[in-house]
Amino acid sequence: MILAGLAAEPALWRLAAPGAEGRSLEVEGLRLVTSSRGPWPVAVPGPGQVQALALDPGAEAPALEHLLTGLGFRRAGEVWIGTGEAPAQPLAPGVLEVVLATAEDILSLQGRAEATEIAKRLGPMLVRAASRLRAEAGAAPARLRLADGRVTRADWRLPYAHFFSMEEHDIAWQRFDGTMSGTVTRAAFVSGDAVTVLPYDPIRDRVLVIEQFRAGPLVRGDRRLWQIEAIAGRVDPFETPEEAARREAVEEAGLTLSDLRFVARYYPSPGAVSEYIYTYVALTDLPDGAAGVFGLEEEAEDIRGHLLGFDAFMELVASGEIDNAPLLLTALWLQRERLRLRGS
Repeated sequence: MILAGLAAEPALWRLAAPGAEGRSLEVEGLRLVTSSRGPWPVAVPGPGQVQALALDPGAEAPALEHLLTGLGFRRAGEVWIGTGEAPAQPLAPGVLEVVLATAEDILSLQGRAEATEIAKRLGPMLVRAASRLRAEAGAAPARLRLADGRVTRADWRLPYAHFFSMEEHDIAWQRFDGTMSGTVTRAAFVSGDAVTVLPYDPIRDRVLVIEQFRAGPLVRGDRRLWQIEAIAGRVDPFETPEEAARREAVEEAGLTLSDLRFVARYYPSPGAVSEYIYTYVALTDLPDGAAGVFGLEEEAEDIRGHLLGFDAFMELVASGEIDNAPLLLTALWLQRERLRLRGS
């Protein structure tokens, strides 16, 4: 089996297939470009020559085929090729780690999900893998809570997988008396890390909030389907939370933000949702006319901005018209820090 276009990082495939022996070779009629699925190199048909890695298929062949199909490659004879157009670029810092983590997730789904279906949701899987790496690298303090209790997993299932997914895990965990619980089933809605950012003008003492339709209230049966929120969005797999906050501000409000103040990082509903949110306030200029209607057409976004003086903003909090957790948390933080920010 020849893995063409993958030789830029052959360690990926050696990790994916432990113990696999490979040899380097050159393949004619292929050229390296940047993948259309992410910022890594792939080979596509065309004039040129690429360095590739040849592996003895052996016992690893089914796993490698599952992995490559899940990553969006297709077989052309003995060669696996991808899709892409831009000239290949060196891997940016952190890209390989995210792709390796995604490869582990794809391999864990062998026998649980079809590789062709995995390929369709590679984007969300990259987000999920990047979120896991962020979680492993940035664990929150544990001065009061149990930090290293034992958890065992007997089995797990993936009953639903699309843009988001649902996982069921049969698990047992250490009780506070040191014994292990019985095995029980727990389900979680799987979502990647997200950011929220509230633009605040300390000179004019006003904020910019956004308004948009939300499916959650609809499914709950709420009659108020449009939410007043902070600018928000998921953290894409190859960006930091701060970069995501600045990108979302451009997309959802037409604002270029620079001075971000960290508010908190948290699970909004840890009993059933894996999402982890990074929340910021951005000190910025919000003149009259700064609010408009924005959003990405390809994501069916229709987002209206509102400029609110601080007192009017807090009135919406008190009345219950603002009733989503990230903006409520941000409002309380701003209430505490407002005088200091206005003096800075």
